[in-house]
Amino acid sequence: MHRALLRRVHARRLSTVPKQAQCVVIGGGIIGTSTAYHLAKRGWTDVVLLERHALTAGTTWHAAGLMVTFGSLSSTSTEWRKYSKSLYQSLEAETGQSTGFLGCGFIELATERDRLEEYRRVAAFNRKEGVDVHEIDAREVSSLFPLCRTDDVLAGFYVADDGRVNPVDATQALAKGFKQLGGTIVEGVDCTDIITEDDAVVGLETSAGTIKTDYVVNCGGLWARELGKSHGVLIPNQAAEHYYLLTDAMDNVDPSWPVVEDPRNYAYIRPEGGGLMVGLFEGEAASWDSSIPPFGEIAPDWDRLAPYLEKAMSRVPSVQDVGVKKLFCGPESFTPDLAPLIGEAPELQRYFVAAGLNSIGILTGPGVGRSVANWIVDGVPDVDVCGFHVDRARDYQATPAYRLERVKEALGDVYKCHYPYKTPQAGRDAMRSPLHAALVERQATFRSVSGFEAADYFGGKDGPLSWGEPPFFAAWRDEHRAVREACGLIDMSFMSKFVVAGRDAVHVLQRLSTSDINTGKMTYTQWLHKETGGVEADVTVCRLPRGTPWAPTDDSFLVVATDTIHRRVQAMVRREVRDGEVCAVVDMTGGLAKVDVQGPSSKDVLPELGDLAFRGVSTISIGKCASVVAARLTYVGEHGYELFVPSEHAVDVHDALVDRGAPHGLRHVGLKAVNSLRLEKGYRDYGHDIDNLDGVHDVGLSFTCDLTKEFNGKDRVLEAASQPRSRRLVSVFVEDKDAWPQPGAPVLRDGRVVGDLRSVTYGHALGGFVGLAMVDGPRWSGDDFAVDVGGRVYPCRASLRGFYDPRSERVRA
Repeated sequence: MHRALLRRVHARRLSTVPKQAQCVVIGGGIIGTSTAYHLAKRGWTDVVLLERHALTAGTTWHAAGLMVTFGSLSSTSTEWRKYSKSLYQSLEAETGQSTGFLGCGFIELATERDRLEEYRRVAAFNRKEGVDVHEIDAREVSSLFPLCRTDDVLAGFYVADDGRVNPVDATQALAKGFKQLGGTIVEGVDCTDIITEDDAVVGLETSAGTIKTDYVVNCGGLWARELGKSHGVLIPNQAAEHYYLLTDAMDNVDPSWPVVEDPRNYAYIRPEGGGLMVGLFEGEAASWDSSIPPFGEIAPDWDRLAPYLEKAMSRVPSVQDVGVKKLFCGPESFTPDLAPLIGEAPELQRYFVAAGLNSIGILTGPGVGRSVANWIVDGVPDVDVCGFHVDRARDYQATPAYRLERVKEALGDVYKCHYPYKTPQAGRDAMRSPLHAALVERQATFRSVSGFEAADYFGGKDGPLSWGEPPFFAAWRDEHRAVREACGLIDMSFMSKFVVAGRDAVHVLQRLSTSDINTGKMTYTQWLHKETGGVEADVTVCRLPRGTPWAPTDDSFLVVATDTIHRRVQAMVRREVRDGEVCAVVDMTGGLAKVDVQGPSSKDVLPELGDLAFRGVSTISIGKCASVVAARLTYVGEHGYELFVPSEHAVDVHDALVDRGAPHGLRHVGLKAVNSLRLEKGYRDYGHDIDNLDGVHDVGLSFTCDLTKEFNGKDRVLEAASQPRSRRLVSVFVEDKDAWPQPGAPVLRDGRVVGDLRSVTYGHALGGFVGLAMVDGPRWSGDDFAVDVGGRVYPCRASLRGFYDPRSERVRA
């Protein structure tokens, strides 16, 4: 079949392409055809789907075809799954082409206590999102899949109308629907270059001619990284081996049996071709960096796979008594964090990406395609994309040294228990703070923060991971208390730092910022979407003191942002500069260390800043560095300072602070304590507590808006201010010390689900669990709230203010 397709493609290779289109979608797999189809559904019929081989030639043709809605703790991903299943069921009636959807059901097996806990927590969130998942016992599992061994099954999590589709038929149905709506599909033609003007797409060159177009979407799948690289766009996905075994026909297999996932044995199992398909997600995966031909296969590594096959087949022992029709190995595309890469590239306007689907392209493809299409047509995403936006990627992730190592662990983690404090180990040490060696000396345990090795806690005990109290709890508690009672030194050098300079820098930043940033103080502000008013970035900005040696001009500002939106902030500044304006943005993240000194005795450690007002900025000398920019600001809810130090002076400044702080109880503090300190205070963290769908009123940040000046999105802020609130971000406190909730836990009011936790941790000063939750109205505070932790309901309090120092008296003292 595949040879026939390629012959047909070869015959068309010299055919012409349209000279113009509204949008060109590159890649004819499930994601490309879905994106093209949904653009056409929105009325964009002048769209070209360009495929250099034939439809489905990459990963799609050999996908396992699972259609599962259970399993995600992301509202966005769960909605994509639900929509995909719905479209697969309805597409045949629209197009006449079957997708092969069979709603045979799905069962997730829990065979260990920790997995049972994980799936109960996932099930609670999924039910909140509208997934009809039921916990069933081993007897019920046997009745649904009689060949399944269930002696060790503690529970199954069953969705009756999940199931499977035929990937090739589903792709052809989307393609047919796209063509029926007026779209154009061109196979056998390469994209050879992107044509740009003023950092924006205006067309593309192909092997069959030039197409003028306003938008390009890279849906290149396995080839997306290299395609993006040729256009200067960063897409750090990586191919890896993915296996499934097909048995000979088995007389006692019913094709209507459900799909079964058995993560303990790294397997999924479903009927196929009269026998069974036994798929694998090995605990130790293998990357694939060789060339990948269309419809290509990889020679299976029987020796490496033998132990995994043995485990997988132990779930259905009768498989060992039949012949093996095929052990298939094909390449699939994975990202470093196992989340898709979608959205407009920060490097190039109107260049969109939809790639890196991490083996769930079939079960999310229609949903992803719809979101990308809506984003292009409307100019804004219609779902929370904070965890999926392509602009979160960093350049080190595209290096072979990183991606080839990281993909092994990322893929290997798919079927492992997802403990709350588990941290990746592969691909580490990409970047180090200048204080790294000093923190190692103090027994820091590090975690990767956007490639930086950041201290998580100091001197804590190692131990097994669990869903309860972590082994480093005592060290974390002591660091937390040190900041509340004395003083903590925190290395925050991983934070993104930019100098924005030039004659018109102030005008550019004023348009971006909801606050007045030209006050000489360090200003906390939001950057909003121009049309919707949704929060795009959460930053601090200050005009650097005149004479700062590392400021290029007197018109220089320092912008500090969370690490996950590094490339977004840089692109937002660059794109806001108008014709004729003089303004440049310089990335200073590696050139400046950020050292925070926080706590009531911080004023004793830095007596020269004793008269500095809250949010004030000053240049001071510490040790042998004469150019430390100090701001009186806090992210932990105490009197404290943020110090910006040229990296070459960072170690000397650190050592001087340690000497100064010794008499005042100064202690090194890691990110575990930073998180618990900020949540006790109710401080937000963009990408965790705030997303792109939120307005400033939703998340309690309207105080940052200076309505006496103009800023992007101001009209939407004013409009929202005149409307009644339908939801609010609130602080939540759970007193029961056995709860150990995690993000995604549903929040109830009067017994009804009204939201879920976006962030939560243990608050050591409060003596319970504290978090932030987005809840529906009309009431957002009181003692009649509760949190569902895997089916166990714990009472909690909710408040519009943080529970620690709600009036900020300690901060401003």
